[in-house]
Amino acid sequence: MRAAALVSRALPALGLYAAVRGLGLVVLAVWAGAEGRSPHQLLSARWDSLWYTDIAAHGYHWAGYQATTHTRGAGAHSHLAFFPLLPWLERGLHTLTGLSYADAGLLVSALASLAAALGVFAVGERLAGRRAATVLVLLWAALPIGVLQSMAYTESLFTALAAWCLYAVLRGNWLTAGLLAALAGITRPSAAAVIAAVWVGAALALWRRTPGRGRAVLGALLAPVGLLAYAGWVGGLSSYLDVQARWGNGFDFGAAYARFVGHQLAHSPGAGIGLLVFVGVVLWALVACVRQRQPLPVLAYTAVIVALALGAQAYFNSKPRLLMPGFPLLLPPAAWLATLRIRRVAVAMTVLVLASAAYGAVWLLGPGPP
Repeated sequence: MRAAALVSRALPALGLYAAVRGLGLVVLAVWAGAEGRSPHQLLSARWDSLWYTDIAAHGYHWAGYQATTHTRGAGAHSHLAFFPLLPWLERGLHTLTGLSYADAGLLVSALASLAAALGVFAVGERLAGRRAATVLVLLWAALPIGVLQSMAYTESLFTALAAWCLYAVLRGNWLTAGLLAALAGITRPSAAAVIAAVWVGAALALWRRTPGRGRAVLGALLAPVGLLAYAGWVGGLSSYLDVQARWGNGFDFGAAYARFVGHQLAHSPGAGIGLLVFVGVVLWALVACVRQRQPLPVLAYTAVIVALALGAQAYFNSKPRLLMPGFPLLLPPAAWLATLRIRRVAVAMTVLVLASAAYGAVWLLGPGPP
């Protein structure tokens, strides 16, 4: 009954979410068609999505590895940088329905994005009320790179697991939280943020001597199992870090990013200032979350997401993607917008949604997501 009631309260938000993402796909389809390109290929067969479908079709070790255009020249173990849950789901749907692996990936993302939107609403409603939760879902849908939520990538799947894990932590459902964190751990490495949320929540439960402390400990023990299991299967933490290093990824506390910003300031001041504004907005949003007095597990999750995104040695275009699961960053502006008159909110969101749809098409028709 509680689940049905939650879905009923969230229906307007879910409808708006579907409309925003639908508009983005229509704009992409029209724009791509005008350029003689396939929107289906853009959504299902670019960059990381190709690696996931390869793994779904052949597993992690197959004779044709490095024989395709997108894998040629990659390191001998580069495929191990891609976590297994998405390709497992793609293979399962392919087996059950006969869909191609690419279409199975799109279906997984479509379903996961709705589950993520519902989870985002559930967390937002618990922290700031129904109206703010609805605006929060809209803001998440209308992110400039929101088109990623419709791609055969892990963003929607991971955000769904993270949002529902946070909701479980807030409700004290520790075993559910631990299981969802474990699943996040076989989805992408930023599961460290989800694990941190479970650990902080469990620590608070022990400190406050709340009922169910034993289940909190079990949830905390279960949370890192997925991430540790995958790292162990790769060959241990050092082997996993070596795999990431082959992709130019790692964690240097933002040193590489600072050098990149400095280079842009010296050679292209406008771009450099834009990057500084981007970082400033993210940090301002994180401070606003603290001032909003969001629960400590939610703050821990968001802080780790921000640290991993800004401190990683990753290509700049990937940083907004890495921040996408950090939906609590949007809760302070969502709560503020919820205090305004509906007409003003509608106008502001319409402009934002249209800009997002246009930007998403331009972005994906250009270099696209790394």
